[in-house]
Amino acid sequence: LAVVLADGLSPVAVTAHAVPLLRVLLPLLTRSVAFPVVATQARVALGDPIGAALGVRAVLVLIGERPGLSVHDSLGAYLTFAPRPGRTDAERNCVSNIHPPAGLGLAQAARAVAGLLATTFELGESGVRVKDRSDRALPG
Repeated sequence: LAVVLADGLSPVAVTAHAVPLLRVLLPLLTRSVAFPVVATQARVALGDPIGAALGVRAVLVLIGERPGLSVHDSLGAYLTFAPRPGRTDAERNCVSNIHPPAGLGLAQAARAVAGLLATTFELGESGVRVKDRSDRALPG
């Protein structure tokens, strides 16, 4: 698994939530994780060439989401199996609205991402056919 920390449309979100989310997520993973890549002025699709270059089976892009009227620090987590240039959004899974305490909390987001990863590796694909089964994939 490769992890990309991308500023996206809200660098504040990445600064506030990406590393704390990784601290909760990493102990839940059973796969090895490559050293994180930090990218500026990035978009979600940047994970595809990074994942392909690193030769990983999946890439997780943690990216600042578009700031809304009341939320300026929302983080999104995008998962792509078999990353390579040309992947579409339909071939990704997303856990969004990560911004405790008002949005999705770190523990809940980490369980959702870990559950998606488990299902992704089990099915050998990511995207519209993969559903969040975090309530069944991990205890508590």
